[in-house]
Amino acid sequence: MSRGARNLDNLPTDQNRDVALLLLRIGVGIVFIYAGWGKLTGIEGVQGFFGSLGIPMAGLMAWVVAIVEFVGGIMVLAGAFIRIPAILLAIIMIVAIITTKIGEPFPAYRVDLLLLLMSSALALMGPGSYSVDDLLPKK
Repeated sequence: MSRGARNLDNLPTDQNRDVALLLLRIGVGIVFIYAGWGKLTGIEGVQGFFGSLGIPMAGLMAWVVAIVEFVGGIMVLAGAFIRIPAILLAIIMIVAIITTKIGEPFPAYRVDLLLLLMSSALALMGPGSYSVDDLLPKK
């Protein structure tokens, strides 16, 4: 085992947890920011796609999903009030899997499933120490 790996093994457990949550937030945040921005800049196509899936109020729901993904992604990345956007992003992934991926082979929904699980983990664990939330006054 390399010396660097041994040094990581000796980090306090809380510090490992906080670094892991930061890495998780970076990954989830960037993916949702990118997806949300794509929807915001191509909203007509998203509205049409949602309509073709039979999603009620497709025009409105396209805007809701695009804004939640983009703004929620920023909030997750920053670690700001993370539980709310993480839950909303998990719900979006559940709906995406149900409406577009059920019946497809596993490779078709593996990324959606990972985003669902990672968002759920962030909702349960919170943002960790390296976050905007950690900078706010404690109650």
